[in-house]
Amino acid sequence: MEYLFAYGTLKDKNIQETIFGRLLKGTPDSLHGYAIQKISIEEEFGMEEYPIIVPSDDASTVIEGILYEISAFDLEKVDTYEGRHYKRIEVTLQSNTKAWAYVITT
Repeated sequence: MEYLFAYGTLKDKNIQETIFGRLLKGTPDSLHGYAIQKISIEEEFGMEEYPIIVPSDDASTVIEGILYEISAFDLEKVDTYEGRHYKRIEVTLQSNTKAWAYVITT
């Protein structure tokens, strides 16, 4: 199994149904040392803004999110959903769980 830290659209029930065909069960967790920014991505009907996390110079910065346990196959689906603007990295959460999170591609 894999762990996924979601802080934005992946917490949305409709998005989960679309990507996974089901709702995910998760637990609240947090990530320190990162901040949320907005990124503009061109979609079919124009530009849309999405949240994206970036490393913060302030180690006390906290992002609240949800920790999900998913399969490796599900993680591949998330890679496809996130696209070229996001990259997957391993982070350590407040719970001391190592999880995958999606950050800005540099």
